[in-house]
Amino acid sequence: MRVRVDWRVSVSLVGTILKWLWVPLSGPLALAVIDGSALAPFVLTMAATVVGGVALESLADERNLRGREAFLMVSLTWLAVAVVGAIPFVLAGQGTLASPTNALFEATSGITTTGATVVVDFETHSRAIHLWRAVLQWLGGLGILVLATAVLSQLGVGGAHLMETETQTRDVNKLTPRISETARLLYRLYIGLTALMVLVLMTLRWLGHAPEMTLFDAVSHAFTAVSTSGFSPRGESLAAFSPAVQWATIPFMALGATSFVLMYFVLQGDFARLRESDEFRFYVGLLAFFAATVAGVLALDGTFATTEATVRHAVFQVVSILTTTGYASADFNLWSPAAKHVLFVSMFVGGMAGSTTCSIKALRWLVVLKAFRRDLFTAAHPSVVRPVRLSGSVVDEKTIRDIYAYTLVSLVFFILATVYVVVDASRVGLDVTEFEAMSAAAATFFNVGPAFGIAGPLESYAPFPRSTKLAMVFLMWIGRIEIVPVLVLLTPSYWRT
Repeated sequence: MRVRVDWRVSVSLVGTILKWLWVPLSGPLALAVIDGSALAPFVLTMAATVVGGVALESLADERNLRGREAFLMVSLTWLAVAVVGAIPFVLAGQGTLASPTNALFEATSGITTTGATVVVDFETHSRAIHLWRAVLQWLGGLGILVLATAVLSQLGVGGAHLMETETQTRDVNKLTPRISETARLLYRLYIGLTALMVLVLMTLRWLGHAPEMTLFDAVSHAFTAVSTSGFSPRGESLAAFSPAVQWATIPFMALGATSFVLMYFVLQGDFARLRESDEFRFYVGLLAFFAATVAGVLALDGTFATTEATVRHAVFQVVSILTTTGYASADFNLWSPAAKHVLFVSMFVGGMAGSTTCSIKALRWLVVLKAFRRDLFTAAHPSVVRPVRLSGSVVDEKTIRDIYAYTLVSLVFFILATVYVVVDASRVGLDVTEFEAMSAAAATFFNVGPAFGIAGPLESYAPFPRSTKLAMVFLMWIGRIEIVPVLVLLTPSYWRT
């Protein structure tokens, strides 16, 4: 038997990524110097990632990334960055993040743009540590954006074929002639959105509408809103800020969950693609439907005293949860069961393909609905051939089958994760209801972040046992890279001739 996977190529490419992690680490290090906080967590991590990255990089002289090596590289990259990302938390030795398990949970939550946190003592940690949490999420959003167009599109993972059909782009990784140019185009757009949000938030401060907003807060929240991540340096999340800040954050969360390929064409003046995009209309329609439903429930319950507050919190929380950002403008743990269940359902939606968002994604649900409606029609008219179309283009039947399979596997993973959370919590005597377990499983597997109950928006995942946290690390990892790369690695045929 001969192993067909050249793992050295995969590991070598991971080493290249790790080698350059010193660059994002330099930001928190600079802030630590300014604040006079501990430098060792960042200096030692920078040294370790450079030395380790160079050593791994040297494993292969020629690095031709074929399909098999790409699956391994994609899977290992998110794990490796999470492990390195946890080092500053452990070395800082402060609060709940001093525990290696908690540090790995937090770093994985960061790089997978989940936003689930084990931090309960926000004031204990330095601003540099909080900035590193935000930087991890910003890197995760940028990483998945470039990865989806440059690598996963080649492997048929991440809804790339659908993204090509929907945006009427022949090959999404060839918006420009070379992949490197495409990646550069995408991260420029990503950086531009981030900078724009910082400018908007600081403008609100200068105008007197956000007196509690500092430059550090603006940068931290811009990093974690555009990446649809949700880490906040404030324990109260966005509830710590004025209504103006909450309103200003909504469009950036929504844009982060919008296809960057579509945004690129719109910025080029091609507005026809926006008008003709079935996915975009479906995505906006879902946001409007869920927001109107939650607003109606909150109004009937009399949760808030004014219409403005009712609409603001409904729109904010729906956009935050549906786009898998995970910010909180209020403690929705205190809302009625009806409102909480609507938010729970929105966890399964996600934004558009080709964005920084997670979950199943709106495009897959749109195909499922169109295919199911087609199947109902052909059941009554067996002789009729009726293809499924997106924005006027036919979706091939193999893609439809893949969508059905992915959706089914995702729901099976969610169910199994829920059972595990319930059983493991019961084992250690932790009081977790079935709904809380379901929401925690969904929030970690679909990379949403906050759940309900003990892991609610103003709470923490810290009470869960170590074994559950490690299982959630696995869920965040496999959910972020959309299951397929990891499952492929688990098949014997992947490794054999």
